[in-house]
Amino acid sequence: MNFLGNIIWLVFGGLLAALGYIVGGFLLCITVVGIPFGLQCFKIAGLVLWPLGRRVVPSSGGMGCFGLIFNIIWLICGGLYTAVVHLFFAAILFITIIGIPFARQHLKLMEISLMPFGREVI
Repeated sequence: MNFLGNIIWLVFGGLLAALGYIVGGFLLCITVVGIPFGLQCFKIAGLVLWPLGRRVVPSSGGMGCFGLIFNIIWLICGGLYTAVVHLFFAAILFITIIGIPFARQHLKLMEISLMPFGREVI
């Protein structure tokens, strides 16, 4: 069932959203300072491509104070906007019964797009 849901997700916007994260990741990786943020974009893009059946959990290693600082920078420079967009799409999808599983995926994406450092996808 996850396979079918992921295919539907991919066709109806998942591919375009993942491409957006990939382009953003490449743009961030142009500078040395942006590389950690670009890598987080690639991590989110992988989750956006195939979200059903995967979970976002706190990473075992953690990043300490750098993770906190990077999360704050991420939040200010676009993480809050991205999370609000995912929340908006989740609210729209929760209206229909068929959209509920996809709305739950947007809530999962909202969690990682808000503060991606110190999180991993399994």
